[in-house]
Amino acid sequence: MSNLIRRTKRERRVPLPAGLVPLLTQREIETFYGVSTWQIDQWRKAGMPDEPFAGQGRRYDLAKCQAWHANNATDARSWKAAA
Repeated sequence: MSNLIRRTKRERRVPLPAGLVPLLTQREIETFYGVSTWQIDQWRKAGMPDEPFAGQGRRYDLAKCQAWHANNATDARSWKAAA
């Protein structure tokens, strides 16, 4: 056991593989767009994509959400301007 090397959490980190994009939580997507949970739910009902996720809550691919907003002209600025 004495030959086991203890490494810090920082030393154990590995870079993400190329092309791997982390999914955002509901709270993170709310923060990105500067809107409430209610607004995200409305966008989801209107068709904004969320990703399959085995855990609790929903996860969002930011690129897909941005593409959905561009195609539907529903970016956060236009929703805020309409309010």
